[in-house]
Amino acid sequence: MVKLSPMMLAPPVLFAALAGLFSASMIRDNVNELASTFVGQQAPDVAAKPVPGTALLMESDLRDGEVTILNLWASWCPPCRAEHPTLLDLQAQSYRVAGLNFRDEADQAAEYLAEDGNPFFATGFDPRGRTAIDWGVTAPPETFIVSGDGTVLFRFAGPLIGSDYEQRFLPALRAAEGQ
Repeated sequence: MVKLSPMMLAPPVLFAALAGLFSASMIRDNVNELASTFVGQQAPDVAAKPVPGTALLMESDLRDGEVTILNLWASWCPPCRAEHPTLLDLQAQSYRVAGLNFRDEADQAAEYLAEDGNPFFATGFDPRGRTAIDWGVTAPPETFIVSGDGTVLFRFAGPLIGSDYEQRFLPALRAAEGQ
């Protein structure tokens, strides 16, 4: 009779456990959606100063009874530049779009908005990225939908373009407007 040691059983058991974990993660809903601990919570603080030449985004702007789209961006970020026409279009459709610029140079951020158009009714400037960390941002761009009472309703990681924008962001925005 062959005697099996526990060490001989460990690799197949570990393999089976990992295979089960990977299989379960592949069949879950919203595999591309990053969870946010802020959804359902009050919006964190915003930056204390604006991008030069723009109005300052105040905490009260996120709690004034209107749905607000808060976009975290940087002038050096190619995906932010790709989504910029979408932000201008949202503004043209009378959506309230606020911007939080982070890890950027003030003059470059201001120049970018002056040249490409400013879709934001107000901005915050966060050169060290501390406010972005408070919002749980991993990399620009990220966009949040905030209810009129300051509750974070939705988080969208990545540029607001393409089918992902159309299939996930726009329905969430319409739902927020209906609340």
